[in-house]
Amino acid sequence: MPTSASDRPVRDGRDDRDPPVVDLNSDLGEGFGSWEAGDDEALLSVVTSANVACGFHAGDPLIMRRVCERAAALGVAVGAHVGYADLRGFGRRPVTCPPEELEADVVYQIGALQAVASAAGTAVTHVKPHGALYNVAVADPVVADAVVRACRSAAPDAVVVGLPGSHVESAAAGAGLAFAAEGFADRAYTPGGRLVDRRTPGAMVLDPDTVVERCLRMVLRREALTVDGEPIPLAVRTVCVHGDSPGAVTLARRVRAALEAAGVVVRPVAGPGVAR
Repeated sequence: MPTSASDRPVRDGRDDRDPPVVDLNSDLGEGFGSWEAGDDEALLSVVTSANVACGFHAGDPLIMRRVCERAAALGVAVGAHVGYADLRGFGRRPVTCPPEELEADVVYQIGALQAVASAAGTAVTHVKPHGALYNVAVADPVVADAVVRACRSAAPDAVVVGLPGSHVESAAAGAGLAFAAEGFADRAYTPGGRLVDRRTPGAMVLDPDTVVERCLRMVLRREALTVDGEPIPLAVRTVCVHGDSPGAVTLARRVRAALEAAGVVVRPVAGPGVAR
């Protein structure tokens, strides 16, 4: 899935003499009740955008409130991490339902986080699907359209985050919504530019040096390596380090330090004062 010309503004709309700009995001708030997942506190001190679970695949009101409050205190952008209604499967199993039901589910999740974020003194600046919903929407235009319709009705000023060249990107463009192409420093890619299924050996990339190299390649060279080691074009505006990956905090710190050492400006993809 080659990158499109619309993905080119990795320099945030400035000319090529200016330093590249990228957002560093992580999926946070993915615990539930007394069950904890990842180190949200530590990651919030590193990333520039937090994708907050909204209760369908993980998260609950108290966890959402705590993440939003800390994000607000640190100036980290808050986004709705919307997923299928699949707590037991952590949102990694596709759920078959009518498009209008999926649209309503996504509206519900965005609205829940908007209320929590407002109470915490911040706002929802972007929307990113989670897990199976993310992957299904990449290839299924019906699912992508349902997700984007929900974004347009519930948060029309929010940036939609997704895989470049996907149906989510084209649906967002058709709806007049801002779109941010996302890359994954800790996931392997197929030759077509999609994410390798997590169940496939080599799908997750956890070696810190390799993760850092892959991230720098995406941001500076606008390309990614496939699971076979071949380069493919991939221009991104935001890079994800999964919050539930082993060693996620160390990975995120290494990635941010490497980006800044390379002269990259690391800042949120959306929010007050950020050009689209």
